[in-house]
Amino acid sequence: MPDKDLILALDQGTTSSRAVLFDSFSQPIAIVQQEFEQIYPEPGLVEHDPGTLWQTQRDTAVQAMQQAGVSADQIAAIGLTNQRETAVAWNRATGEPVCNAIVWQDRRTAGHIDRLEAEGYSELLRKKTGLVPDAYFSATKYAWIMQHIDEASRLAASNNLCVGTVDTWLIYNLTDGETFITDASNASRTMLYNIEQGGWDDELLELFGIPRSALPEVVDSFGPFAEVSAIDELEGVPIAGIAGDQQAALFGQMCTQPGMVKNTYGTGCFMLMNTGEDIVPSNNNLLSTVALQRGGERLYAQEGGVFIGGAVVQWLRDGLGFIETSPEVEALAASVPDAGGVHLVPAFAGLGAPYWDQDARGLISGLTRGTTKAHLARAALESIAYQVADLLHAMQADLPDEVFIHELRVDGGACANDLLMQMQADVLQLPVVRPTVTETTALGAAYLAGLSVGLWRDTDSLEANWMIDRSFEPAISAQAAVDALAGWHKAIDRARL
Repeated sequence: MPDKDLILALDQGTTSSRAVLFDSFSQPIAIVQQEFEQIYPEPGLVEHDPGTLWQTQRDTAVQAMQQAGVSADQIAAIGLTNQRETAVAWNRATGEPVCNAIVWQDRRTAGHIDRLEAEGYSELLRKKTGLVPDAYFSATKYAWIMQHIDEASRLAASNNLCVGTVDTWLIYNLTDGETFITDASNASRTMLYNIEQGGWDDELLELFGIPRSALPEVVDSFGPFAEVSAIDELEGVPIAGIAGDQQAALFGQMCTQPGMVKNTYGTGCFMLMNTGEDIVPSNNNLLSTVALQRGGERLYAQEGGVFIGGAVVQWLRDGLGFIETSPEVEALAASVPDAGGVHLVPAFAGLGAPYWDQDARGLISGLTRGTTKAHLARAALESIAYQVADLLHAMQADLPDEVFIHELRVDGGACANDLLMQMQADVLQLPVVRPTVTETTALGAAYLAGLSVGLWRDTDSLEANWMIDRSFEPAISAQAAVDALAGWHKAIDRARL
C-alpha cells in the first residue's frame, strides 16, 4: 500500500472552489480551480447556489487527484477552509437547501443592524462576540431566512432546519448528512458565539430568534472529525482540519507568535494579527476573533476586513470591460506613472474596517478630460493598497507604543501582482513579504489536517518549510506616503453618505 503522505486541502471561496494536493514538504503537487456564478437578485444582494458550492468543491477534489495521479490510499487527510459568514439553510432530513446562500457581502439585513444599534445592543454584541454590529456577519442572515422563507420557519418548528456557514454545509454533504459541525473559528464569525466562554450564547440566540437545534456542534479546528462517504474516490479519507479562510491563511503563513501579521488579497482583503491566548479589544474598530481551537483551548486574533479588494479588478474586467483577464490589470496600470489625481473608492458593499459604514457607496473622484482607463486601473490597484494600509495603521494604533509591526506577510491571488505589492510597501513604509507558496489559505487547512493525523510532528517542523519568494521594500519617502494617504482619506470622506 502506498504511503499516506499527501494532504488534500479543499478551499471553498467566494468566487471559486479550489482543491490543492500538498506533499509532506508543503509543496502543492496539484491545483484545480473552478469559478461559479455570482447571483445578484437586486443591488446590494449577493447569493450563491448551495448546490453549486458543493458540486464545484466535489469536482475539483476529484480532478486534483486525477491531475496528480493519486488515489485515496495515498491521502492522509482532508483539510477544509471556506468563505466565512455566508449563510446556508437546509432541510435536515433531505439535505436540500431551502433558499440560496446569502453571501457575506450581502447587505439586505442592514436595516436589522440599524435597529439593533438604535436599541443599544452594540456594546453587548462587541463584548460577547468581539464583532461590531454589521450585516456582514451570519446572525442577521439566519434571522432573515427564518423570517422570509416559509419552509425554513416550518422546518425550525419541527427541529428539522439546519443553518450554518459553508464549512458546515460542505462537511454535511461530504459525509452524506451524518456530520453537522463547525469549528470555533467559523462559529466566531456568526455573531452568535461567545468568544471568551466558547459556545453558542443563549442571550444572542434569543436576540436573533435562532433555535439552538438549527445550529451545528462547535468543535476544535484540529480533528479528525469524520470520514468522507459521499465521494467514491475519497471514500474513508478523514476530514481532519477546519478553519475559516482567513484564520487558515494566518496559520499557513506561519504567523504562530503574537504580533505577527498577514494580509490575504482575495475578493476582499483580510488582515489578521496573532494575539495568542489574549482577546485584544480594539479602540480602532477592528475585530477580535478566534484564530484556532485545539483541545478546547482557543487562540485569538485581531482582524480587519476590506469588503472589496480583488473584486475591484473583477469589476474592471466584467463590469467595465477594461481587461479580458484579471492579470492584465498590472500592465494596464503600469502604463501610466501615476493615477493622474484619480481616486477610486470601491465601497460597492459599504465600507468595512476601520470605518464600518454600511451606507457608504463607491466613488471615483479627480476625473479630468485626460483621464484614461489606465488611470482608473491604477487607481483601482491603489484603492486596494490604501484600504490595507488603513487596516494596518488601525492595528498598530491598538498596540502599546513600544510594540511595532515590522513586516506584512501577504498571500492570495492578487499578491502575484508585483505593482500592487510595491504600492503596498510604499504606502505602508514597511517590507511586504511574499512566500514561495502563496496558496497559504489552502496550506493552512492542510497543516491543520496533517498535524491532526501525525503527518507533521509540530509547528516547528512546518516553519522550516516557509520560504520567502520576494520582499518588497518601500521605494518612496515617508512624506510621500503620508501625502498619498491624505488624498485617499479625502476620497473616503466623499464616499460616506
